[in-house]
Amino acid sequence: MYVCSCFGITEKQVREHAESGACTPRQIAGACKAGTDCGSCVRRIQALLGRGACPRRESLDTLGPADVPAVAAGSEPQVAEAA
Repeated sequence: MYVCSCFGITEKQVREHAESGACTPRQIAGACKAGTDCGSCVRRIQALLGRGACPRRESLDTLGPADVPAVAAGSEPQVAEAA
């Protein structure tokens, strides 16, 4: 079944990209452009990723709190400035 009619991307292709490491709609978009034109498929992609299509996400779900690095509250990521 097609997920993205703008670029002809199927559920199978989204799952294949997820198995290759694309675990967010943005990463899927980077891999195959799905979700970058009209955007109507983004929710469907999110649903597919949320249903176990991403092996990395499943492994994160099995980690305990001690296994996940802590981030200080209120801290913001550092962004390198362009020269």
